[in-house]
Amino acid sequence: MRPFTFHPGPRLISGDGCAMQLAELLPDGPCLFVTDKEVFRLGLTDSCRSALREAGREIVLFDAVEADPSKETLLAAVELGRRHDVTHVVGFGGGSPMDVAKLAAYLLGSGDELDQIWGVGIAKGKKLPLALVPTTAGTGSEATPISVITCEGGLKLAVNAWPLIADWAVLDPALTVGLPAHVTAATGIDAIVHSVEAYTSARLKNPLSDALAREAFRLLTGNLQIVIDEPGNIEARSAMLLGAHLAGQAFANAPVAGVHALAYPLGGLHHLPHGLSNALMLRAVLQHNSEAARELYADLAPILAPECEGQGSQARCATLIDGLDRLVQASGLKPRLRDHGIPESDIPLLAREA
Repeated sequence: MRPFTFHPGPRLISGDGCAMQLAELLPDGPCLFVTDKEVFRLGLTDSCRSALREAGREIVLFDAVEADPSKETLLAAVELGRRHDVTHVVGFGGGSPMDVAKLAAYLLGSGDELDQIWGVGIAKGKKLPLALVPTTAGTGSEATPISVITCEGGLKLAVNAWPLIADWAVLDPALTVGLPAHVTAATGIDAIVHSVEAYTSARLKNPLSDALAREAFRLLTGNLQIVIDEPGNIEARSAMLLGAHLAGQAFANAPVAGVHALAYPLGGLHHLPHGLSNALMLRAVLQHNSEAARELYADLAPILAPECEGQGSQARCATLIDGLDRLVQASGLKPRLRDHGIPESDIPLLAREA
């Protein structure tokens, strides 16, 4: 076995209604509560904020996070936190609020300048205590040390450093029940892509990331259609949240690759949801990689389609690619660029940006 390093991620609390326990996990003092207007409007934050207030916390609400959050939004959250001398941060919502919360907690705690820490392993300071509460089973952002921010010209930049890891990740399936089907579908596909890319990553793949990626793939592919068809199924919602979290742990250690590289420009330039962007790129990248990654794709195929067990690796590889393509289409997502108003003439620009 070749040497490897594995970072396990945040402490985890999981269960129906567990977001009410946040006050027991976090220090005293004002709380910077980062979310977005839609999550706030839907009332998803109500019980959690009430529990924090009942425990004596002052809530400093920042609900201006947009999809593909901008540098200006991040800096506004940091400024609000500074004005109120917050002692800890909660990120509540999808990947965008969690990404802003991670980087805000780091900048508030470390005092570092944002433009000095873009990249991998550059941020080395100490963040404020941080809890992340996902309301979608998709990004796995609550498990990762990565924050992606959209800068001038639609350019996406990232801070990827272990000090950004949350102290707590809170997986409460009740918070995902009211999601529209298309959001459930897109975020679920995003999580599946995380598991596949971590398992087949050419960089830093290791036995622990492999085990997490395989279990994530099993949970996600086995439950995605159930939660689309039965939105109130708490068991399946729990499985999806855990699968997304395990996939996040896996790709935090064995990075994602081609699907994400090609998906990021679709989000930055055309403002497509990240999970949808991944779904659009998935089949093409799997097909492109199918020779180099054939044995690894063949490993995953029986989890998705048990009937292919015992077939040759080429047949299992093809089964995986076709099976994931069918899963995307069954989820209701339209899998072609033209379906989303992206003209063929944009392809050279998208390729350069990737």
